[in-house]
Amino acid sequence: MTIPRIDFGGGRMVPVIGQGTWYMGESRATAAAEVAALRAGIELGMTLIDTAEMYADGGAEEIVGQAIAGRRDEVFVVSKVYPHNASARGIPQACARSLKRLATDRIDLYLLHWPGSYPLAETVEAFERLREAGHIGAWGVSNFDTDDMEELSEVASERCTTNQVLYNPEERGIEFDLLPWCRARDIPIMAYSPLGQAGRLLRSPALTEIGRRHGVTAAQVSLAWSLRNGGVIAIPKAASVAHVRQNAAAAQVRLTSEDLAAIDMEFLPPRRKQRLAML
Repeated sequence: MTIPRIDFGGGRMVPVIGQGTWYMGESRATAAAEVAALRAGIELGMTLIDTAEMYADGGAEEIVGQAIAGRRDEVFVVSKVYPHNASARGIPQACARSLKRLATDRIDLYLLHWPGSYPLAETVEAFERLREAGHIGAWGVSNFDTDDMEELSEVASERCTTNQVLYNPEERGIEFDLLPWCRARDIPIMAYSPLGQAGRLLRSPALTEIGRRHGVTAAQVSLAWSLRNGGVIAIPKAASVAHVRQNAAAAQVRLTSEDLAAIDMEFLPPRRKQRLAML
């Protein structure tokens, strides 16, 4: 099984399906299974692992640290800093704490979790200092709408490497303006919660029927949908090895024009600007 890869800039290629860790690290009882799931994902080629200092108050980063132990050079680690830590003084301190929990000397991609009160110029300068010191490989943002990206572009030129946002068939408002804006500037979108929340999306009649035709699950159809046009990296969470394998296999699903039309009928594409959806 081969997962396609996307050029993330600087010649670094990352898989189009990675691994999310939201809600991991919250219980000692599930820690071993979570570590095993992440390691299984690495074996299957899902070597991009996304986490954040917010997740389980750093617990998810500790899970990631255990999963990548002895395999650090095989993986692309993404973590995120709280907006209230995104100051010139706060960012290096937060990064140091994350590095300790991850048990590594570098974070490959460090994101501002959502827009905050500190000036973007101050945040960007702190990111750049971390990058120059080798503590991070690159930086980006999360939950930034088009106007936020415009403001950032005035401060940071082309150094922002990604925007991580909510994107799935239920939440496709970014297709109206944000996704085209990023594509025009070769900024990949990183799609979090590509399988939706609370299982509603996976009970979709359209996704279920399409999955039946292809011999796959509705979840795999949803993942394939998010990757259909390129320029998107999906980061589904999977806390079991079985789900990890299903996620990896979704990279091989090819949706037809009939499939896509059926999804559009159930989940209408946006016809006007929508407020950026966030979880």
